[in-house]
Amino acid sequence: MDNESDRLIVDGFFFSDREHAGAVLADHLRSYRDRDVLVLGIPRGGVIVAAEVARRLHGDLDVIVARKLRAPDRPELAIGAVTADDGVFVNEALVHQLGVTKDYLKEERSARMQEAQKRQNLLRGSLPPPAIRDRTVILVDDGLATGATMRAAVRSVRWHHPARLVVAVPVGTRDASLLLREEADQFVCPYFPARFYAVGQFYNNFAPVGDEHVREVLEEFHAAIRVQR
Repeated sequence: MDNESDRLIVDGFFFSDREHAGAVLADHLRSYRDRDVLVLGIPRGGVIVAAEVARRLHGDLDVIVARKLRAPDRPELAIGAVTADDGVFVNEALVHQLGVTKDYLKEERSARMQEAQKRQNLLRGSLPPPAIRDRTVILVDDGLATGATMRAAVRSVRWHHPARLVVAVPVGTRDASLLLREEADQFVCPYFPARFYAVGQFYNNFAPVGDEHVREVLEEFHAAIRVQR
């Protein structure tokens, strides 16, 4: 598997906003320009980054929605993630540590998958699902903390047999990055901070992104593509 060179950054924010992060990321992905790539953004903020990447690479854009699997009695603690088409990652060590039962995990997985399906349909609207088979697919988020959501997304895309699967994030933790390098064909991450507390600390503007904004970005992108083609 191909790995991007590590770059260790100590402190400070690196990006003015998500569009700037997308521009930086696209520069690291420039070898894919004009190669019919599909860029999939993880909502919400990841879609803004992905849209900028797709524009600069002259690729297609879509979303892939994943929901965190919640620990029993501790909904703030993620024990994994699942996508709309049941691509799943489970933190087996944490599940064992917490004594999570198979029945609970099955029910939680089903419930969160249904949530992901509804949200993906809401965000995509009337846009048809993208073609994945035999294409280069680039999965994008605005940052990588635990990596659970991204790992579920990777497994979901794998089922559709892409020719190449690339994970690309502007900034990430080393631990999560090592795990993603094992699952993707290529992992691209320009910045590995020495101290990582939250993705937002590396952005000057990390304002919340609403569902309506995501829909507008997708619709505007596809409208522009239709005019160009």
